[in-house]
Amino acid sequence: MNKVVITCAVTGAIHTPSMSPHLPITPEEIIEASVEAAAAGAAVIHLHARDPHTGRPDQSPEAFAKFLPPIKARIDAVLNLTSGGSPYMTIDERIRPSMVFKPELASLNMGSFNFALFPMLERFSEFKYDWERKHLEDSRDLIFRNTFKDIEYALAKCAENGTRFEFECYDIGHLYNLAHFVDRGLVEPPFFVQSVFGILGGIGTHDEDVAHMKRTADRLFGGDFRWSVLGAGRHQLRIAAMSASMGGNVRVGLEDSLWLGKGRLAESNAQQVSRARQIIEGLGLEVATPAEARVILGLKGGDAVAF
Repeated sequence: MNKVVITCAVTGAIHTPSMSPHLPITPEEIIEASVEAAAAGAAVIHLHARDPHTGRPDQSPEAFAKFLPPIKARIDAVLNLTSGGSPYMTIDERIRPSMVFKPELASLNMGSFNFALFPMLERFSEFKYDWERKHLEDSRDLIFRNTFKDIEYALAKCAENGTRFEFECYDIGHLYNLAHFVDRGLVEPPFFVQSVFGILGGIGTHDEDVAHMKRTADRLFGGDFRWSVLGAGRHQLRIAAMSASMGGNVRVGLEDSLWLGKGRLAESNAQQVSRARQIIEGLGLEVATPAEARVILGLKGGDAVAF
């Protein structure tokens, strides 16, 4: 009970290259960011791919193939592949890397919702690539599609490979969607529930929002789930501290926040992992090793993947 799993999401598909010079873009940068985050204490590395020339999200298996084997060769961390990809992609595009590489863990969004990134235009006004501004502006009219049909399809396809899921829940209703699939026997415990706070269109970042998510998950799933949180932007470490103090796990990384403190960009993912580790150990808890994380999350092991 005193072991805390740190996930590090090293690049994502939300932030654009012009927002930070420290955001990993190329396969080489993603590899080094992953290795450094694992050395700092991350047991799980959550991975997206990008076009190395423009930084645009790229969900092709070919893009993932450029960094998955080198990362696996250098660290023992659990490699978690996104099936979120980008809100502009189809479910087939989004789960294709997981179908090809059969990872231990893959993310899965648990419901459709407004996914609004356009407020970032108030903070960032100059962009290196044409796609960046459009990426943010178009989110004024964007629904991130994750229908029951989409979720059931992803569950069935990835379960064939023994892949388990990081269930990303952006609002309370997403917990009930997960409960629906549990009731149908399509998801088996332990469920890894990642509560997401601070994306416009989802639940907020107030302390009561965090507590409400945890209370609802406790009521729906009892002891059958493992809880983790990610806080967007400046809320990242505060919400991580709340989770650790409530018996949960934490996720940090430049996918979720570019910052280390007020007005200070994080220079690496490892910096954020180190801060999270300080919080966890300051509470008298211990950071889980990759081997311990595999037991906690009920994973199949790194020798059973296809990369």
